[in-house]
Amino acid sequence: MKMRAYYLIFTFSVLFLFSVKQATSTRVVIGAVMDKMSRAGMETNVALQMAIDDISRQTNQSFVLKMINSRGEPARAALAANRLINTEKVQVILGPHTWQEASRVIEISNQGQTPTFSLADSNPTWALERWPFLVQASTSNQDAQMKAVAAIVQSWDWRRVTVIYEEDTDSTFGRFMPNLLKSLQDVGAEIRHLVPLPPYATALSEQLMRLKRDQCRVFLVHTSLKLATQVFHEAEQMRMMEKDYVWITTNTITDLLYSVNLTTIFSMQGVLGVKRHFPEGSLKFVEFKKRFRLKFSLAYPEAENNEPGISAVEAYDTMWGVATTFAEMNTQIKNRSQLFLEKVSRIDFIGITDRVHAIGRKTESSHIFGVVNVIGKSYRELGIWKEKSGFSKQTSHRAIYNSSMKDLGQVFWPGESMHTPKGWSIPSITDSMKIGVPAASLFKQFVNIEYDPQTDNLSCKGYAIDIFNEVTARLPYYVSYEFIPFNGTYDSLVEQIYLKKFDAVVGDVAALADRCKHADFTHTYTASGVAMIVPVQSKMPHKAWLFLKPFTKAMWLLILAITVYNGFVIWLIERKHSPRLRGTATDQAGIMIWSSFTTLFSLNGGKLHSNLSRIAIVVWLFVALVITQSYTASLTSMLTVKKLEPTVSDIETLKTNNAKIGYGKGAFVARYLKEVLGFKSDNLKNFSSPQEFAHALKTGDIEAGFLNGSYKLFLAKYCKSFVLAGPTYKVGGFGFAFPKGSPMLNDVNKALLEVFESGKLRELEDKMIGAERRDNNVCSDNLRS
Repeated sequence: MKMRAYYLIFTFSVLFLFSVKQATSTRVVIGAVMDKMSRAGMETNVALQMAIDDISRQTNQSFVLKMINSRGEPARAALAANRLINTEKVQVILGPHTWQEASRVIEISNQGQTPTFSLADSNPTWALERWPFLVQASTSNQDAQMKAVAAIVQSWDWRRVTVIYEEDTDSTFGRFMPNLLKSLQDVGAEIRHLVPLPPYATALSEQLMRLKRDQCRVFLVHTSLKLATQVFHEAEQMRMMEKDYVWITTNTITDLLYSVNLTTIFSMQGVLGVKRHFPEGSLKFVEFKKRFRLKFSLAYPEAENNEPGISAVEAYDTMWGVATTFAEMNTQIKNRSQLFLEKVSRIDFIGITDRVHAIGRKTESSHIFGVVNVIGKSYRELGIWKEKSGFSKQTSHRAIYNSSMKDLGQVFWPGESMHTPKGWSIPSITDSMKIGVPAASLFKQFVNIEYDPQTDNLSCKGYAIDIFNEVTARLPYYVSYEFIPFNGTYDSLVEQIYLKKFDAVVGDVAALADRCKHADFTHTYTASGVAMIVPVQSKMPHKAWLFLKPFTKAMWLLILAITVYNGFVIWLIERKHSPRLRGTATDQAGIMIWSSFTTLFSLNGGKLHSNLSRIAIVVWLFVALVITQSYTASLTSMLTVKKLEPTVSDIETLKTNNAKIGYGKGAFVARYLKEVLGFKSDNLKNFSSPQEFAHALKTGDIEAGFLNGSYKLFLAKYCKSFVLAGPTYKVGGFGFAFPKGSPMLNDVNKALLEVFESGKLRELEDKMIGAERRDNNVCSDNLRS
């Protein structure tokens, strides 16, 4: 029970403060300012009385405890401190459990140079510098506790946390925010909402209703026990203590869970709590616990629970530390008074205090927190979390630590659920997600809205709808949703997510940088790019040299070489048998070349003398036949088939000619054409259907048109009339839009990749485009990916 760290703090601090002032005194007056109506105050009252009795039996020192009830009011606490110092002449004050009271007490005690041991849950760091007579007696470490909370959040892959905290004038509960924010960021999580509540909240239902409408289902409660009791009672009434909800409490609540009544416990079923840790299984604590129960029951017979908590332990240890210091001082002064005074006079008090505070902050117990789970009539100890080590089921030197609390065993979640909540949910105020879809999509094959007279409802079909259905079918949880048509631009459609009118947007909506201001997009499911589409025109080749076009230059040279080679072979073989093939070199060269072209006509099988010549003639005849047929077919095709090519090959020609160009109505392409490609606004025309678009191209109303991810579908329908021209300009393809930071986004992206990899996306695309094709062989040339 007597922690070594406390001995160091109290011994050094009190020793140097009062060695001279109290050198000849054997009667020590200790003051205490507590709220005797609070559970912590009641435990402290009993624990201090127990400590005084134990000290009196074991030492010859006389200790007197002067305790004043502050009733939880800072003004009363300040008056009590003034009375203790000036009237009761106390040598040390044990401070209240709340910082609002403690700060007022410390201000008074610092003026009277009377040390105050603060039992408040957390003291701001600046207080130790402002008031040198302040000593932190509590083992609470807010920085470490927020890391413990973040470790719990990380263990279950939650990404967002809504924080409910108590708002007060001294920001007692709000001071934890920087530590929590950093700790959550370190594990890849963030704070979704901050919900400050006044100490006496009267509109809890309104606050909780706003949270219920939000998707985040992980709540961290950092308030006093009194306010937390109201929060959980109200949350239970609003059905927010059911499946999919997660509630985490800090030590300000969890440290006192053992003292609350069953009504409160039943309203907190499934709550995870972080509490300050102390060795409850030690023999000294077991003995202390037995005695404490008896004395507490006698002092407060109306209390439902007589178990000691961390407040009782800290108060008992603090009193022992103070008493031991005074006892040692008294002995030293009697034996070596002069020598001791000389030593004290050489010591810089402020420096010693700083070192004492540093020792106090490094106590091991302040870096260990228990993790509990409320279940049944009480709570279950799951294990502990230790800074720089992680979670473990025990604290011994043989303990095995893990970064995840999953190894601590099964957690009982709200709603009597044994399945881990995913940390978010579709707002329970509505029955399903509201999915916005464009009411006037340029291509009905992507999104087609039809009225069903039988059900008197609108139905949505199309390629984008089919993909979204495939994605939701692959999510690890069920999602209910309904499609709601939206009349307006695509930019306005995406903005409705930001305005909380829609929970998502599905359709031929391009993922663009500007739209990412209002929503987050999934992976795109169409080719990204803006393509130029122009009419085709026929072009006949020049007939002057048309007879040479069937073969390339290389082919003509090859035919010439084979012909000459064949004539040479015949001449070489037949010259021994035919005198006319002999003569001068010039004559023989001429005869050989002439024979190359006349062999088939001037010589026949009867006039050839060698079988080798006849074999060569047969091979050449076969080759000549193949060449002749290929040449005839190619030349015929050139004379009868028109060559199709785009009317315009690049955008520079369009801009030079000040040409009219078209784009799909409501699309971002207009902005891209003006701001990026440099077309004039007066030359842009929009169209609301592919039929109007095609008609304008055919009649010359526009010379070119620009489409984004839907150009494949357009060419599939009008493949004989239009072609792609110029480069494809890279922009975002079509994707699904969700609220920024939506917890669904990762799951949807994963499911979308599964649709890609399974071949289902290709199947749906072929089904859509195949229905529009008229001639797959012709169309395939115009469909560039």
